[in-house]
Amino acid sequence: MSKQIIATPNAPAAIGTYSQAVKAGNTVYMSGQIGLDPVSMQLVEGFEAQTVRVFENLKAVAEAAGGSLADAVKLNIYLTDLANFAKVNEVMSRYFAEPYPARAAVGVKELPRGAVVEADAVLVLG
Repeated sequence: MSKQIIATPNAPAAIGTYSQAVKAGNTVYMSGQIGLDPVSMQLVEGFEAQTVRVFENLKAVAEAAGGSLADAVKLNIYLTDLANFAKVNEVMSRYFAEPYPARAAVGVKELPRGAVVEADAVLVLG
């Protein structure tokens, strides 16, 4: 099976030794996204704004792969404060409809660049 690297200027460029996503067959493995604005490469301010930016970034990568967030089968969400869990659910409701993807939410000590939320996803296309 061949793999295809997915990249789009509509999401932040990789800031390390990784790709925005890798497509293998009809599965797309999306790297974690934090609340970086893809133009300025600066972190947006506030928990809700970062969460929205995370899902906008994931959406852009999903579209570059030929899919959408509706193709997500698994999400992993990392939070520096689990008290924000309810807000994540509220923001997610703007981007996902039933049937929802499987999901894990994990409390972490810190995230790159001082972000307060990060998410990655796996999509199955077709």
